[in-house]
Amino acid sequence: MDKSVFDRTVGNDKRMKKLQQAAKIFKGQMIKRQSTISTLFLLLTIIYSSCNGQVNTYPTKDKQLKIITNNFLPELAEEYKYVQCGLQDTKGNMWFGTAGNGIYVYDGDSFVNFTHKSFINFSLKEDLNHNDILCCKEDIHGNIWFGTRRGLIRYTPSKEKPEAKDFTLILIPANTINNSSPNRLPYTLQSGDNFVWSIMQDKSGKIWFGTSRGIYVHNPSTDNDSIGPLFKRFLDQDSLTNNQHLQLLNVTSMQEDRNGNIWFVSPNWTANKGEGIVRYDGKSLVTFTPDSTYSFRSIIGRNNGDLLFLSPFNGVYSYDGKTFSNLTENIGIKNDTLMSIMEDKNGNLWLGHISENVKNGGEGGLWYYDGKSLKLFTINDGLPHNHVMCIVSDKEGNIWFGTRNTGLCRYDGKTITNYSD
Repeated sequence: MDKSVFDRTVGNDKRMKKLQQAAKIFKGQMIKRQSTISTLFLLLTIIYSSCNGQVNTYPTKDKQLKIITNNFLPELAEEYKYVQCGLQDTKGNMWFGTAGNGIYVYDGDSFVNFTHKSFINFSLKEDLNHNDILCCKEDIHGNIWFGTRRGLIRYTPSKEKPEAKDFTLILIPANTINNSSPNRLPYTLQSGDNFVWSIMQDKSGKIWFGTSRGIYVHNPSTDNDSIGPLFKRFLDQDSLTNNQHLQLLNVTSMQEDRNGNIWFVSPNWTANKGEGIVRYDGKSLVTFTPDSTYSFRSIIGRNNGDLLFLSPFNGVYSYDGKTFSNLTENIGIKNDTLMSIMEDKNGNLWLGHISENVKNGGEGGLWYYDGKSLKLFTINDGLPHNHVMCIVSDKEGNIWFGTRNTGLCRYDGKTITNYSD
């Protein structure tokens, strides 16, 4: 198995093992100091609470001008810490989710860091639920949702600048179904349900969450202030046709196309064989396999309405509504292991590599394709690291790159500015 291909997954496994080891070491201490922890988790499945997480910021005269990393688990190697997701909100703030260092917000002047400060002292009112932020999405009401290893975090702005009290911790509750059939399988809550890989909002306003145990859908119009958000397991619909008995586990990306179809992809990881590309047309699920690996990591919609599907193994496939074609082969990229993709407002494509040498940058970098020619950006051009995990554009046309070693930089079309300490 190619280690570079599964590099991210291996990192995930190692981090989970470290967390599990930490939990065992402090098990006795947890029992003494937090005898009510099980009650708190039970309450989380039916209610949600605001949190006042640790905030790392600085006074005006000494603003945090760059990302400063925190080492809550120092035994976790730095090369397994990433800036791995991001967005610009409607107010213009840039938000970045990291592996191991929580959430960073940049207002154009300085950074603020919100974190889960202790694995041991987990509290509904004092912490984020985890420092591994896997995905993020702003909804049509201006709320920002974050997927983590312990469920969801929802940010609801109350003032001009984000505050810790604006964050709400949410667990997706148990969803047990009766009278199972081949299309509706028996199901009970497991811890993996709250390992949230992806978030999407469709045109009707419903919010979709891809977890390690399946897809859940939330309709904000059904929110109840007394019990919090309500979730429905997508595969539990009586009207859904699922002739291939798909599970939709570990869906890492979702996208609604111009015709209202919902598309899902899942990587072919060691513990879970991917199900390829799956389309939901409002009635039934259908799979597509343009390559033999069944392994796709992400989907994006292009400005012209086409879809792009990124396979770490075999490049990027373009779908025009009728057929698939291998785009990376057409533009001259071959034998590259890709991790991230974005199209900017001018239709240019940005493609991030997986780096082979995790400590020193090694091979990798960032491809830029303008429709005619290719350009490769690397650490020699100013990237913090050659493993580019996420790519985000802002309203001014700048492109932000999140990398290994909690690296972050911005490209304005001429110069790369490094925002990593």
